[in-house]
Amino acid sequence: MPAAAAALASADPPPAMPPASGTGGPAARRDFYWLRSFLAGGIAGCCAKTTVAPLDRVKVLLQAHNHHYKHLGVFSTLRAVPQKEGYLGLYKGNGAMMIRIFPYGAIQFMAFEQYKTLITTKLGISGHVHRLMAGSMAGMTAVICTYPLDVVRVRLAFQVKGEHTYTGIIHAFKTIYAKEGGFLGFYRGLMPTILGMAPYAGVSFFTFGTLKSVGLSHAPTLLGRPSSDNPNVLVLKTHINLLCGGVAGAIAQTISYPFDVTRRRMQLGTVLPEFEKCLTMRETMKYVYGQHGIRKGLYRGLSLNYIRCIPSQAVAFTTYELMKQFLHLN
Repeated sequence: MPAAAAALASADPPPAMPPASGTGGPAARRDFYWLRSFLAGGIAGCCAKTTVAPLDRVKVLLQAHNHHYKHLGVFSTLRAVPQKEGYLGLYKGNGAMMIRIFPYGAIQFMAFEQYKTLITTKLGISGHVHRLMAGSMAGMTAVICTYPLDVVRVRLAFQVKGEHTYTGIIHAFKTIYAKEGGFLGFYRGLMPTILGMAPYAGVSFFTFGTLKSVGLSHAPTLLGRPSSDNPNVLVLKTHINLLCGGVAGAIAQTISYPFDVTRRRMQLGTVLPEFEKCLTMRETMKYVYGQHGIRKGLYRGLSLNYIRCIPSQAVAFTTYELMKQFLHLN
């Protein structure tokens, strides 16, 4: 899971809604509540991802060793992309990302709450472990539902000005479907994504949830404040949210990053010249390790992900807390 969406869904479940006046039965009110939850998670995810979109574009270029930028580092690529493609080049593929991240964040948030309740009530598992399990399952659910959009987004982000294979989102969908085996073409790299998402989302939820609960339990006045829409609910202060989310994202990203590199290369498919050597997850990891090693291969671009964590989490948590209060979710 991306760090922003993972952090959003790790928040403790809101208290039960008070009975609503007016027409509509319990089911209608429940549906309306989940719609507001859907909107809150989706909007926060979009804001966070747009903030770090230039870094996401650079990450894709570095991970897949684009021949225009493979000799450059993170900051050099950030300078080189605007020179070659204009400043809008830093946001290439962001439209597809927004289409994907809105349902991704919303599905992950709602699935996390459902899985957490299920694990607690049906399996009798509680404490911090249920966050780990529910987070992993929620992350995998969101990935499976939105994976084709991620494939298209990566293809668009990998393109360089003057060398376009796809003219836009719709054209990319049509081309991949026609030339890469129909629907199966949209699920290239799904297995390393699933294997990487389980520890990523699980560790993110576990770390953030643990830091949040411990912090609010031991230092509620110092670290927390009352929610504006419900003074009985404590929420973390913005800068504490930033710190907790950054730590959770950094730890989770370090553990799952080789799977992320493998996924990106498999998603790019025929775009890469070494396509035939990267047909399976094992072949791809073996090729990357053999050609580039660990630091410059399996962990290439990791420093960029650390740089992305702090601003991404800051925007995600700030937006999400505002949306929760605006939509009366507390």
